[in-house]
Amino acid sequence: MAQQKGIIPLRGTIGNINFYKSADGYLAREKGGVDANRIATDPAFQRTRENGAEFGRAGKAGKLLRNALRALLQNASDNKMVSRLTRDMVKVVQADTTNPRGLRNVIDGEAELLEGFEFNIDGKLSTTLFAPFIPTINRVTGELKADIPAFIPANMIQAPGGTTHFRINAAGAEIDFEQETYVVDTNSTTELPWDTTATTAIALVNTVTPNSTHPLFLVLGIEFFQQVNGNMYPLKNGAFNALSLVIVSSQ
Repeated sequence: MAQQKGIIPLRGTIGNINFYKSADGYLAREKGGVDANRIATDPAFQRTRENGAEFGRAGKAGKLLRNALRALLQNASDNKMVSRLTRDMVKVVQADTTNPRGLRNVIDGEAELLEGFEFNIDGKLSTTLFAPFIPTINRVTGELKADIPAFIPANMIQAPGGTTHFRINAAGAEIDFEQETYVVDTNSTTELPWDTTATTAIALVNTVTPNSTHPLFLVLGIEFFQQVNGNMYPLKNGAFNALSLVIVSSQ
């Protein structure tokens, strides 16, 4: 893979060279690879077909989770989040000890491996919010809850320059990966001042289906704002907003 240089970047194919744009700039690479029909039928590529099936299953599961959390992800994700989530979903699939290779899936895997996943690598919750919080999942009631004891924002939140206020968000999601459906509930604080005045205790409760047998996910995040003439403006287009999977229950 080579990087293009010049006044006019190229896109498309010339001879055996593909020119394309990626997150790393304009690149070029030589065409190659094995014929698709051979990969689909040749016994020598059985492992390749198995890997491809599981990768596709992981990608579909990641997309379903992203769709469920879309309302929060719009303001707290980086441009490589999709590929990072797919990579971790592959690990979940590979942890399936029930089904044979090629048929492993998220349902029988270890969804808990996703705990701690940061949706915005440029604004991690782990390096932004230092106030202790307690995430819990109650399958009987369907409550996914984040409890945050009172804290002093200026001491416990690493905020970007220009911040005057912040908001803490949470979402609980119940994902049926087999039927490709979900139930999601979101909850947020009001915009709170980023200063040396202690907050009250915060309890963000998100409710999904009671007694669910599907995987449950609780995400917690923070957004930053600047108040100007009484109006709140998102800071830096959300570049520093954080969102993380803080607790997962597969069943």
